[in-house]
Amino acid sequence: MAASSSESPSAMIPSLGASLRDRTVSRNAAPAMTDPARRILSEVFGFDGFRPGQAEVIASLMAGRSALAVMPTGAGKSLCFQVPALALGGLTVVVSPLVALMQDQVAALRLAGVAAETINSSRARDDNVASWRRVAAGETRLLYLAPERLMTERMLAALKGLDVRLIAVDEAHCISQWGPAFRPEYEDLARLREVFPGVPIAALTATADGTTRNDIVDKLFAGRAESFVLGFDRPNLQLSVEIKRNWKSQLLAFLQRHAGASGIVYCLSRRKTEEAAAFLAENGIKALPYHAGMDKQAREANQNAFMTDDGVVMVATIAFGMGIDKPDVRFVFHCDLPASVEAYYQEIGRAGRDGLPAEAQMLYGLDDIRMRRLFIAQEDGGEDRRRREHQRLDALIGYCESPSCRRRILLDYFGEAMEHCGNCDLCRSPVELSDGTAEGRTILAVIEQTGQRFGVAHVIDVLRGTSSEKAVKAGHDRLAAFGSGADGKKETWRSFIRQLVAAGFLRLDIEGYGALTITAKGRALLRGEEPFHYRPDRIATPAKAKTRRESAQPAEEMTEAQSLLLARLKELRLRLAKERGVPAYVIFPDRALIDMARRRPANHDEFAAVNGVGAAKLRDFAEVFLGEIADAG
Repeated sequence: MAASSSESPSAMIPSLGASLRDRTVSRNAAPAMTDPARRILSEVFGFDGFRPGQAEVIASLMAGRSALAVMPTGAGKSLCFQVPALALGGLTVVVSPLVALMQDQVAALRLAGVAAETINSSRARDDNVASWRRVAAGETRLLYLAPERLMTERMLAALKGLDVRLIAVDEAHCISQWGPAFRPEYEDLARLREVFPGVPIAALTATADGTTRNDIVDKLFAGRAESFVLGFDRPNLQLSVEIKRNWKSQLLAFLQRHAGASGIVYCLSRRKTEEAAAFLAENGIKALPYHAGMDKQAREANQNAFMTDDGVVMVATIAFGMGIDKPDVRFVFHCDLPASVEAYYQEIGRAGRDGLPAEAQMLYGLDDIRMRRLFIAQEDGGEDRRRREHQRLDALIGYCESPSCRRRILLDYFGEAMEHCGNCDLCRSPVELSDGTAEGRTILAVIEQTGQRFGVAHVIDVLRGTSSEKAVKAGHDRLAAFGSGADGKKETWRSFIRQLVAAGFLRLDIEGYGALTITAKGRALLRGEEPFHYRPDRIATPAKAKTRRESAQPAEEMTEAQSLLLARLKELRLRLAKERGVPAYVIFPDRALIDMARRRPANHDEFAAVNGVGAAKLRDFAEVFLGEIADAG
């Protein structure tokens, strides 16, 4: 059922009205809304007026035109097909991915006095038969079916004999292999336009970037549909991201700030879900687990408790959440990195559906990125899909590493412009940025000299002077920029590039082959007209597994011995800098010396793991710094 009409309009500000294929649809256009639709809205659903975007979608469907509606969570997507279903008469078939979602919507409609049915595998056969008899008798206005049941030849043949006036595909991103929750059984829905010619189809989702939207329109509508894309912004959500250090203590501290509130904690694995729920329960928090490996009755009991009891925290894998219409979820906490920007947006969208303030916080670290890369590599969808998924993951990491307003980066991904939001961690507590103008220009020079046709890996190879087969074949080992960043580590350059993308200096071709291209802002940087400031150490330098674990530990105050060693390292750095006639930071920045003082590397391999140690500095400075550390005792 749609969320309450009293929900704050600020929770669903529309900002874009656009067609993906055929024509622009202005959100300000006055739709030819019929009195029956407004009467149904008022009389059946009890709302005085339509929310932004609803009237336009309804008008299109009632005029017999198919439509794709991309609307923020909580914007009332369900009414976009429920109102025309009642106004048009006959039967509306609603495709829904989850049994629980279907049953909830049917129950809500019935409470509103609407004749709605669902036929699904969780019900007794006699109940399904009774529902179908009511459908066949013309007593039902909306019939909810899973795609697997709808697309059987028997069901399609039976429905063709009825007065089907409208078809609605809910959670339409499931039809696209580029969406965050692709379901192969949804692909067969492309046949609906042939089986029911002339019947308008509504596709609705809260989560679809440009590539996903194009895919939906191509598959479901053969490119012929009106597309309504409202704003993706959820201004009531406070966004924040933290480097993962000790996830349990970070999670507990967060939940203690939200004592007594309902919320969702997402974990990557079933094991971690159980572990987190038990940990929170031990600390006096009413937390329940939810994952696909649990007994069905236990899952349903926990979900019911979450939906009905106050202050329940659901600790879950991504198996939980789609279709959950609980308006007072005050927070969503990610213990691990989600799969993509779309998945992240979909998951945080479950918070604050009542328009009141809510918080979305994410922890991420190197192990998260490694696991996500591994999952992508193990997918069966083919090389093209894996390539795109890596690019989508890069976009999410860019969001995590953003040096400025997170909401701006998030909305930009979906094609929506915004300045600073004032309601994310970086707007509330701006971080100290470092001048990366020189590094930025070095990167842009490599991208320009290689023709703006290559992805991150190749650009970094050229930067670091790696004579890969690809670089040699393209002649890039003979470029002036070849090896211009030899002192930097791969992950350091990756972080720079992601932040250049996030800041608008570079554009990453998500739909193509991940080529990096220079924007107008990037051109200004190359000309010396624009500075680039970056956020240092958003991701610590990776090395061996031990190094990654150490990097994930909480930042600590330096011990007296570490402080004394740091002073000696700074003196050594200054001496070396004077010998070479360069500023001290060119030898090593302070953060590298601090890392050395804490790690106390004893050999070349350990020294290589220090932040800021590239191949050249390993070669030139390892012996002298290792000697100083050894002498310090």
